[in-house]
Amino acid sequence: MRNVLFFALVCVIAFTSCTAPKPVKTIENLKAGIKGETTASAKYAAFAAKAREEGNDTIAKLFDAASKSESIHAANHRKVLETLGEKMEDFVPAFEVKTSAENLQAAIEGETYEVTTMYPQFLADAKAEKVEKAERSFNWASDTEKKHAEFYKKALAALGANAENTLPFDYAVCPICGNTYDKATMDEKCAFCQTGKEKYIMI
Repeated sequence: MRNVLFFALVCVIAFTSCTAPKPVKTIENLKAGIKGETTASAKYAAFAAKAREEGNDTIAKLFDAASKSESIHAANHRKVLETLGEKMEDFVPAFEVKTSAENLQAAIEGETYEVTTMYPQFLADAKAEKVEKAERSFNWASDTEKKHAEFYKKALAALGANAENTLPFDYAVCPICGNTYDKATMDEKCAFCQTGKEKYIMI
């Protein structure tokens, strides 16, 4: 009798798990996040090349660091998506490259949108659908984008004041969450994921 009850319980659990609804909004958001972060990574790499072409090497280094960071965010989102049994469709990043000043302004606007609108909604959906891994990935990206926005604002102000020499030239990027530091002020352990600084990627 016990064996029969145990078998029935296993069947109920299996049936329930198979029929549990997928987190539709979170899956959609992860795909949008992958597209956005992948595009940002490619865009910032192109912005870095443009900055060097214009002789703005310190701004180029900032774009290099941000590009690496965004690629980590995209990879994290993709890992979560795959744990949900989904795969990302192929796509080609699309963006424009203008002057360094215009590129910095575009970067500020993009990061501001992500931290004020996109990621707050993604986080609300992930919480509602109880996808903790997505919440973590979205939080890491959002917290990093806030830092990127501030870096870009300072860089744009320095560029306008012909004071690029006041900007950082070396950056550190956490390989786990993408957190980005001015190398001169980096933490011993990442403030977001507690990864040790010996593992940081130096840009």
